[in-house]
Amino acid sequence: MKLITPPYLQKGDTIAMVAPAGILKNRKEVIDNAKALAESWGLKVVYGKHLFNQNDHFAGTDDERCQDFQDALDNPNIKAIWAARGGYGSVRILDKLDFTKFRQHPKWIIGYSDITAFHNHIHNLGIETLHAMMGTSMQDNPEDIEETITTFKKAIFGEQLSYKIPSSKSNRTGKVSGELVGGNIAILASMLGSDSQVNTEGKILFIEEIGEYKYSIDRMLQSLKRAGYFDKLKGVIVGDMSKVKKNTTPWGHSIEHLVLQIIPKDVPIMFDFPAGHEPDNRALIMGREISLNIGKETSSVLFK
Repeated sequence: MKLITPPYLQKGDTIAMVAPAGILKNRKEVIDNAKALAESWGLKVVYGKHLFNQNDHFAGTDDERCQDFQDALDNPNIKAIWAARGGYGSVRILDKLDFTKFRQHPKWIIGYSDITAFHNHIHNLGIETLHAMMGTSMQDNPEDIEETITTFKKAIFGEQLSYKIPSSKSNRTGKVSGELVGGNIAILASMLGSDSQVNTEGKILFIEEIGEYKYSIDRMLQSLKRAGYFDKLKGVIVGDMSKVKKNTTPWGHSIEHLVLQIIPKDVPIMFDFPAGHEPDNRALIMGREISLNIGKETSSVLFK
């Protein structure tokens, strides 16, 4: 079933910046820079009431973070909800939220990493979401994240997204079409067995990760495999695998080799797509039909 596309933004629309997960300690200037960026495009940005709260690991208590997100979901004047950062904690508020008004009047949910929990949960409600930069992305020099910013702006204002990148030698070539789903591997694995687990049958899976050992990445992918996650996939897009930790016992092979061993051999795979936890983090419309063309020299992703 084709997912609902929330209305694209227009000048004068209001975005709510909320922090559903990690703490924003000493980040106000960075968040203000993100606010200024959106305002330079003619948008308005309001902060969640508890945005800069601190409760141990989290940006406020579960109830406080939930209240900010719920207020943004229910407010008809808010046209998009932009995560200030990821980290960990979104899963703790998912089941506290009431999506009734949101389903009646969908709006863009924007973020990546831990926000994968929302991408998956909301896809099961039949609505597209946006895997793109967050408020803390503005900790980088804007000149260093030009593609990140440009593609985010294109996505929220409804310009068609298309990408063409050099092909990795590890790619499995092929041409497929399907709905794009996925996100951070650890969050995908944590969704298994819950109402937020996304159906991957006939779809194209995007994956990325940060700060894990190779054996941990393998373990999470093996868990997804055993749950049937890869049985009927159309294709796979592998984004950034950032800050992979080194174990005292070497894994012995590359990330590419690890992925190629797990994903069924008839499934095309694109490696090195610029999305995830690196400065070049291209926007992806999750839940949208894409054409994936993986060639020997170049590969492309076209959003329909």
